[in-house]
Amino acid sequence: MPDKTVRDKALCYIVQDGQLLVFRHLDYSYEEVGIQVPAGTVNPGEDPASAALREAQEETGLTQLTIVRKLGTVDYDITPYRPEIQRRHIFQLALHQDTPQRWTSQEDNDGTSQQPIRFECFWIPLEHGHVLQAGQGALVSRLFDE
Repeated sequence: MPDKTVRDKALCYIVQDGQLLVFRHLDYSYEEVGIQVPAGTVNPGEDPASAALREAQEETGLTQLTIVRKLGTVDYDITPYRPEIQRRHIFQLALHQDTPQRWTSQEDNDGTSQQPIRFECFWIPLEHGHVLQAGQGALVSRLFDE
């Protein structure tokens, strides 16, 4: 097996009124990609907190977000999908605007595709955060430590 690349990622737990913002990809099945939180690559020279705000805005279309706190950093091995360790910087974000319970959004360019990536964003009870795919729920319990 080839050596595994380590990539810095930012994950966003956007919390409002006891709910966690999640999304699903509209062009892929739950079996392929599950339910996720906004997340993405930390660009070279970019601070992980800035990457968290950028990724949350790109994937949800929301603009009035602030960092509440960094919950921690977790390494996650995404093999066999690809030989990569994701160093996930996980942040709690606050939202300062109203949203519907469900809405669609799209990311015009995620760096890997020419086609927009379509999402359905929605709120779930915070205590259901364990359903997140691929270890994204690793630090949800820290949201209850306030």
